[in-house]
Amino acid sequence: MATRAAAEWISSVLKWLTPRRLRAQAIVLVFCLWGVCVVDFATPGLFDRAGNIKFQDFLPFYVSARLMAHHRAIDIYDQNVQLRELQSIVGPTQVEIPYLYGPQVALLFVPFTRLSFATAAWMWSSISVLMYFACIHAVWKRCQSLSQGAPSLPPFSREKWGFALATLAFPPLFHVFVRGQVSVLILVCFTLAFLAFNNNRPALAGIALGFLMMKPPFLIAISLVLLFAGAWRSFAGLAVSAMAQLVFARFYFGGAVMRAYLELMLRPDRWINATELSLAPIQMHSLRSFWALLIPLPIAAFALYILTSVIVIVVTIAIWRSHLPLSLRYSGLILSSVLVNPHLFVYDLLVLTPALLLIVDWCLTNEQAALRSELFVFSYLAFILPLFGPVSRWTHLQFSVIAFIALLWTLFCFTRISALASTKSPVV
Repeated sequence: MATRAAAEWISSVLKWLTPRRLRAQAIVLVFCLWGVCVVDFATPGLFDRAGNIKFQDFLPFYVSARLMAHHRAIDIYDQNVQLRELQSIVGPTQVEIPYLYGPQVALLFVPFTRLSFATAAWMWSSISVLMYFACIHAVWKRCQSLSQGAPSLPPFSREKWGFALATLAFPPLFHVFVRGQVSVLILVCFTLAFLAFNNNRPALAGIALGFLMMKPPFLIAISLVLLFAGAWRSFAGLAVSAMAQLVFARFYFGGAVMRAYLELMLRPDRWINATELSLAPIQMHSLRSFWALLIPLPIAAFALYILTSVIVIVVTIAIWRSHLPLSLRYSGLILSSVLVNPHLFVYDLLVLTPALLLIVDWCLTNEQAALRSELFVFSYLAFILPLFGPVSRWTHLQFSVIAFIALLWTLFCFTRISALASTKSPVV
């Protein structure tokens, strides 16, 4: 009975998602999101119309890079030093934004320190948008229906301007730009890994995924899936790449800096209550934040996070070992990395872009396939629901996480009923 009701709901939602409505939603999102950005940033100086620091999340990267440029890398994890440097840029403020990345990440931004913070932040956010569209184009070219414009496609997906409008309307992109975040670097890693897998270069794909060491929580699910799925070449490439970064950082920056970074990771209580993280749960979109919002008991919420993370990883291993096409298997890998990540904010959802592209393209190419409607509807919900994250302050339910789980589960169900036949294992 419940299955039939769910099928009817999926069918009704799919009928409602007409090309005209999809185009209208994309246009509204673009004008609302980027209109707010224009109005908010129209004020002169470093503060926006709401009194917040423009591109505020870029500050710790800029400050840390400036400390490195002055041969003070040892200070990048000292919160007092970070606060003093931040105040020297924006003036007196109670804002605290700790630097939580490896030292090698800040090294990338040393050239930006030759510019003022405002100029550097504008430049980086603009580069991020360009890199975002470059990644989309690279994946889009490998999408059979989206790139070739099959006659069966609705105008919204077939026309290039409509497709570009939809990508511009993706809510995480807005957050990446206005905050000056570096999530596009994570997207680049996922994109390069997909291109390598697509060219049957599993070791190279593993090396690309290993660069996620810049934000280690993304590697929790990925490394376990590749290991237990027997994807030895990919796992070896990931391990070598991640270890190489640590070795480089150790010899380039010295042991004291790496010990400070390790202590920071092992003692989150020292920075988790920083001013900028006070609203963290409603800005986060993973299993950890889902249970933290829903269950008032921290120990119970954490236990449920661990339990459901294990289930997600087991499900993803089954997907990766299946005979599904790479587009669906890789999408499952991305979804699991998002769900299991304990420290994932809305801007990090930018990494879902390849997964959503690949799933939608598969749905358009295989119009008669089982569960095609479910995949399409849940992809749409995964696209739009991050916009409503702040609503969880009152509902205590992060609906975006439910959509991600539903999408991953549908991929798992598809492995059980798919008629795809292959005599060669897809494990890479």
